[in-house]
Amino acid sequence: MSTYETISFHLETERLILRPWAESDTAEFRALLSERGKWTPTVEHTRTAIAKLLTATETTGIALLPIQRRDEGDFIGYCGLIIGRSTVEEPEIAYELFQRAHGRGYATEAASAVLDAAIATGRKRLWATIGAWNTPSFRVLEKLGFERDHVSTDDSGEAVWLTRPLP
Repeated sequence: MSTYETISFHLETERLILRPWAESDTAEFRALLSERGKWTPTVEHTRTAIAKLLTATETTGIALLPIQRRDEGDFIGYCGLIIGRSTVEEPEIAYELFQRAHGRGYATEAASAVLDAAIATGRKRLWATIGAWNTPSFRVLEKLGFERDHVSTDDSGEAVWLTRPLP
């Protein structure tokens, strides 16, 4: 069992609500994954992915959470902590938004709320891995105090590792 507090599964900012996954998120999550342009997951695959995210949350005490705009109530992406290429002790921060939501500061706002929630768990460091081509994500993480650590290469190409110590 982890020596860290469980992350809050409900976070609110001025414009956003981050909350647990629901089956009603299936269509929007599927559309977001499809927007990557590589493939369109089936409805069943998307439901399974949500179930796996919920199970991982129960097991690890960290969560990847859907992002809803407060006023509009619409799903615009996700943000949270994952094990990814790291560990439960030093998880990765991850986020992805619909292209229609890019350029409005939502990723920074959501990631800032997740960063504060991570601090509240008692963790000492977070990681992020980003494709070397993803300039907008670098800007988000640099605003939050992440610094480049190293670069690795895998089947997806070059991944830049960033890290941030937590108070």
